[in-house]
Amino acid sequence: MRKTLFFILFILCLQPMQAQKISKAELKDKIAGAWLGQMVGNIYGLPHENKYIDDPAPESRFPFGYTKNLAKLEKYNGAFSDDDTDMEYIYLATMEKYGIEPTYTQMRDMWMAHVRDRVWLANRAAVGLMHYGFTPPFTGDKLYNPHWYQIDPQLINEIWGYTAPGMVHYAAEKSRWAARITSDSWAISPTVLYGAMFAKAFFCNDVRQLIKEGLKELPKEDRFTQGVLKAIRLHDQYPNDWVKVRQIMAKEFYIDENPMTKTIWNADLNGIMGVLAMLYGNNDFQRTLDLACALGFDCDNQAATISGLMAVIHGASWLPKNLTMPIKGWTKPFNDRYINITRYDMPDASIEDMIERTYKQALNVIVKNGGKIKGDYVYINPKAIFTPPMEFSVGPAPVLELGEKSDYSFACVTNEMYNWKMIEGKLPSGIVFVKGKLLGTPQETGSFPITLELSSKDKTIKKDFTIIVKPKNIALTADTIYANIRKLNKAVLDSCWITFGQPMYADSVNVINDGIIRGEGSVFYSLAAKSNLPKIDYFGYGWKEPKTIGMLQLNMGCLEEFGGWFSSLSIQYLGDDNHWYDVGKFTSVPYLPKTDIVFFQPHFAQYLFQFKPVKTKGIRILFDDKVQDHWNKYTKHVSSFISITELGVYE
Repeated sequence: MRKTLFFILFILCLQPMQAQKISKAELKDKIAGAWLGQMVGNIYGLPHENKYIDDPAPESRFPFGYTKNLAKLEKYNGAFSDDDTDMEYIYLATMEKYGIEPTYTQMRDMWMAHVRDRVWLANRAAVGLMHYGFTPPFTGDKLYNPHWYQIDPQLINEIWGYTAPGMVHYAAEKSRWAARITSDSWAISPTVLYGAMFAKAFFCNDVRQLIKEGLKELPKEDRFTQGVLKAIRLHDQYPNDWVKVRQIMAKEFYIDENPMTKTIWNADLNGIMGVLAMLYGNNDFQRTLDLACALGFDCDNQAATISGLMAVIHGASWLPKNLTMPIKGWTKPFNDRYINITRYDMPDASIEDMIERTYKQALNVIVKNGGKIKGDYVYINPKAIFTPPMEFSVGPAPVLELGEKSDYSFACVTNEMYNWKMIEGKLPSGIVFVKGKLLGTPQETGSFPITLELSSKDKTIKKDFTIIVKPKNIALTADTIYANIRKLNKAVLDSCWITFGQPMYADSVNVINDGIIRGEGSVFYSLAAKSNLPKIDYFGYGWKEPKTIGMLQLNMGCLEEFGGWFSSLSIQYLGDDNHWYDVGKFTSVPYLPKTDIVFFQPHFAQYLFQFKPVKTKGIRILFDDKVQDHWNKYTKHVSSFISITELGVYE
C-alpha cells in the first residue's frame, strides 16, 4: 500500500502544474481595483499621517471621510499623486520603456529623471546615492543608506504583485529585488509579504488565508514574520479589541525598539499595522480603511496598500462609489483623472488608460513566464520564478589602505551567483581576486586599472574599475584637532526634526579620527546656535613635527532634510608663518557634486582628495555650509552645519 502511494505521489510530481485560469474581464477589473483602491486609501489617509503615535484614533470617529482632502479632490477635479502611487506610476513607465524586468541601472535612470523632491527617509537617501554614482542594491544597503530600516519600499512596489497575478513566488522575489533599491535586511520583508499577497489576491478572497500564504515567502525566523504571526494570535485572543492588540504590537516594535531603528516610520511597525487593519476589518472595505488610518504611525501608506489589496480581492466594481466618486457630477471613479503634482516630467493621465497599460504589462508578464492567452481567458503559471537581470552594480569606489586587510566586494546580493573573472589589468601586490571580491592585504600604493567580466550560461558583460591603494592614515597621530565647533549643541539638535536614531550622534568632534565611519556615536554635527545665517566650518589636524601630506579622505555623515552639506570646500595647509594657505588644485574621487542642493546629496559620502604634497604642521578643510529651504516649520531657524564622521590624512 505504501509503495503504491509513493508511486502515485511520484507520478503527480512529474505532472505539469495546473495553470490558474481567470477571465480577461476579471483580470482587468482586479488590476483596476489595485490602482483605484490605492488612490482611495492614499488620499483618504493623508490627513492622518503621523498623527496617532502614543494612542490610536478613537473608533467613535469612524468613518473619517476625506476631510480636508475633499477640497483638493475638487480642486484637481480628480485624483492627485502622492508617494503611495506616483512611484508605481513611474514603474509602469519603466516597464513600458525597458521591458517587464528592467535592470537596476534602468530603474536608477528613471528615478533620477523623475524624482526631484517629495520623497523622504530611505527613498531620499537612495536618490542621493544615485547622484553619487551608486546603483541599486548599494543604494539600499545598510552600510550606505542609514534609513534602510524605514517604511519606504512597502508603499512604492505593489505594482510588481498586481502585474504578476497568481504568480506568488515570482511577485515576492521581484518585490524583494525592487525593495533593495531603498532598503535592506528585515525592512524588506513587509514589501515581500505585500507583493506576494497582491499576486495571491487574484485567486484568494479570504484575508487570513492570504496573509498566511504571503508569509510562506518569508523565512520563518524573520522578525517581521514572527511579528505577523504574533498579530494573528493576538487577534484570535482579542477578536473585538484592536486597540489592545495595537498597544501590544506598538510596545514591541516602537516603544521597546532598538534606539538605532526606533522611528514612527519603522518598516516592521507599519507593516504590522497594515496586517492588523486587514484582520480587524472583517472584509468590510470602509472599516478596513478607517482602521488603517486609526492604527496610526505612517498610516496613509497602510491605508493605500491595504485598500489596493482589498480591491484586488473583490475588484474595482466592489469599491464604494462614495469613495471613488465623492464629488458631485463625477460619473467615473476620480473623474478618470490622475493629476501629477509630485513627479518631475510625468504627465497627468487618464486612470482608465493607466489601468489598460498596467493590464497589458500583466499580460506580458504572464506570457513570458509560461502562461498563455486563449479567447476570453488567461492561463497563468503559478510556479513562475523571477531571476534578477545580470548586471554589474556600482557601489563605493575600491579604495584600499596599505597594510590593512581588504574585504572589498564588487559583488552584491543580486549578482554574486554569476561567474566573476578579471580579464585585464594588474592587482596590487598582496591582493587576489576571488568571486567578485578583493582579498588579502595590499603591499603597495597607487592606482590599478582592471577589467572585470560577469557571465552566465547565455550572457557575458564586462566593466572597467580602478583600484586605489592609499598610504597609512596619520590622522590618529595628530596632536590637535582643528574645528570651530567642538561640541554638539543638543538643544539645537532636538529642534531639527531628526529622523535617525539618537545614538548615531557624537557629542564631540574628537570622533573624526577614531577610525569609525558609521554606527553609534560616529556622526558629528557642527550645530551651534539657532540661526540659519551663512557659516564657515573647518576640520583638520595639527602635529608638533611637520608632515608631508598629499591626500585627504573625507567621510561625510548622515544628513537632515535641510542641511549637513556644503556649498563649496577648500583645502588649506599651515605655513611656517602660522598662516593658512590653499593647497591649490586638487582632484576628487569621486567627483564633487555639481549641485549643492541638499536633497541630491548622499548620506555617508566618501571623497578622496589628492594634491601636490605639502610639508606642514597642519592641514584642514574649510566648508561653506549649505542651508536648504525646508517645508518643516520646526527647521526654519536651525543652525547651518556640517555632518562628518571621519577625516583621514595620508603622507
